[in-house]
Amino acid sequence: MNAILENIGLVGIVPVIAIEHAEDAEPLAQALVEGGLPCAEVTFRTKAGREAISRIAKSHPTLLLGAGTVLTVEQVQAAVDAGAKFIVSPGLNRKVVEYCLANDIPMTPGVLTPSEIEVALEYGLEVVKFFPAEAGGGLAYLKAISAPYKSLRFIPTGGVDESNLLAYLKFPKVHACGGSWMVKPEMITNHQFDEIKKITSAAVAGMLGFSLKHVGINGSSPEESLALGVKLGDMLHMKVEERPGAMFVGGQFEITKRKYLGEHGHLAIGTNFINRAIAHLARCGVNILPETRAEKDGKLVTVYLDLEIGGFAVHLLQV
Repeated sequence: MNAILENIGLVGIVPVIAIEHAEDAEPLAQALVEGGLPCAEVTFRTKAGREAISRIAKSHPTLLLGAGTVLTVEQVQAAVDAGAKFIVSPGLNRKVVEYCLANDIPMTPGVLTPSEIEVALEYGLEVVKFFPAEAGGGLAYLKAISAPYKSLRFIPTGGVDESNLLAYLKFPKVHACGGSWMVKPEMITNHQFDEIKKITSAAVAGMLGFSLKHVGINGSSPEESLALGVKLGDMLHMKVEERPGAMFVGGQFEITKRKYLGEHGHLAIGTNFINRAIAHLARCGVNILPETRAEKDGKLVTVYLDLEIGGFAVHLLQV
């Protein structure tokens, strides 16, 4: 898959933006970045669309910047000249698709029917926009029409918000979701950039769903692990379960049978999407320890981060 499209999948949410005044572009982009979403689809629905793209491309060159509501080849050219890195269209316009493919421009055309999906597959597209998502039948409809097509991924857009975002993203064929609830036009016009940042941050938090799953305590031997587990279980009236490498107490405490990472132990942080969490934390300057990766059925389920907090190592856990 194209690297731009892969990164969109790791970000998970694509803010769909209609900017009326080009001078609002830079502070809006900054609000999105600070809120945890370094991605934007600036639509050509307004006269300021092209200039807004140009301003964001210059002020935030690392932001995943796309142009939306692109209806013609001329608009593709204008968007790319302005700095757009990907193209989004509401429907499947063959001329637009063919031009983008011929010029190696990542694009996601809109589809709503099996016939449109099959045209997209004929072009070799790997990701398409499912639009209008909610008005077109919602998640249940998407699951039904996507069933015969194993390789294609979808970006639902239209009616997606904080109330249904997670349900869409948890469907394996959903690559990311597009939405405008955090960047409503009136909020941009009224310069409510702090509010946009707040809503954006809440959207990222809801998507990733970080939570403390258990506390790990380093034991020095199987005997010590058992003794500490029994003592803690008796004290808290919790079930004690022995596993190959540790004693678990009530599912909330893990006492290892040997000293592992962390001076005292570790914190297990659950997340809805471990790969998106890794990408998000990397943007915050926190990386993983690759040698600690553990997979199940070919999918990453846990990995340690390269930091300690109060003598505790930290690892992510797919939930």
